[in-house]
Amino acid sequence: MPSYIMLMKWTQAGIQQIKDDAQRIERLRNILTSVNGDLKALYFTFGSYDKVVVAEAPSDEAMGKALLMLGSFGTVSVETLKAFPEKEGLEIIKELP
Repeated sequence: MPSYIMLMKWTQAGIQQIKDDAQRIERLRNILTSVNGDLKALYFTFGSYDKVVVAEAPSDEAMGKALLMLGSFGTVSVETLKAFPEKEGLEIIKELP
């Protein structure tokens, strides 16, 4: 299943409702489950981003749907990266002409 790295920043609304973050994480978990995905790891960070999430989804379309659902709440902005496991990345490199 494809992996995705989600770099999250709280919006003003998100920081004003920060005490609800545990429920928002559970909502994210449920959104990913609804598209047959999975939340693999979540880290709170400081610096340019407030959270980093590692997730899986069956397709880019499924992840896109999950991100749109998440974004509709207005509490977090997300930059998403599609991630390739080391072995898969090296296979791609090996196939270069």
